[in-house]
Amino acid sequence: MLPDPLVPALRFHRVNYSASGVPILKNITGIFPKGKITAVVGPSGAGKSTLFRLCNGLRPPDSGEIYVNEKPIADYDPPELRRKVGIAMQNAPMVDGTVMDNLELPKKLQGKRLSEREAFQWMDLVGLESRFLHHPAKELSGGQRQKVSIARTLVNRPEILLLDEITSSLDPVSTQDIEELILRINGEFGTTILWITHALDQAIRTGNYTWVLMDGELAASGEISLLQSPADERVKRFVKGEED
Repeated sequence: MLPDPLVPALRFHRVNYSASGVPILKNITGIFPKGKITAVVGPSGAGKSTLFRLCNGLRPPDSGEIYVNEKPIADYDPPELRRKVGIAMQNAPMVDGTVMDNLELPKKLQGKRLSEREAFQWMDLVGLESRFLHHPAKELSGGQRQKVSIARTLVNRPEILLLDEITSSLDPVSTQDIEELILRINGEFGTTILWITHALDQAIRTGNYTWVLMDGELAASGEISLLQSPADERVKRFVKGEED
């Protein structure tokens, strides 16, 4: 039996992006499969974080088309797009106030409220004890703040979740907790996840699919196994640690 064809949650077609006249992304064409975890890897400065800014409309491409569920990204109302494509960042920025204040923020931006019962449900999902609900968010540990950041992003129930180096500053135990959480979110909700990581072992542990960006180009994409036996010479050197 042939495998089911991959359905794109996000699709790039000949996308280019420059900053101050310097090309950052060059002729990017490829898909991020719906319901899969795609590990986005590549050397520092390859354009990975810039790619994410294009995925949720924070930056428009210079040329080319980006599609979310096969609808051009430019056709989305920006608030609708941000709800559909959520993002959690490396430093897990917290607003002043309690965990509850942070969890309620996405609802407040829509003129809505988040009940304590809903807040407890999100905290339970990410493995954060309910006693922290009214605790100052900025006093939490790095791992706890990252869980709040992910829960806050999930409040909007995004179909696509962008994770930008979310475990890079965490200890091994917290990193394992977050990896298990992301796998659970993907498994329980079918959320499409794009995960930028510098740790190739993490990419292989958690990813189904991968994009390898190098010098602003999509050097390779496909099943995660390609990181263990890459055909492209540049990718091979990167995986061996010869290019950073």
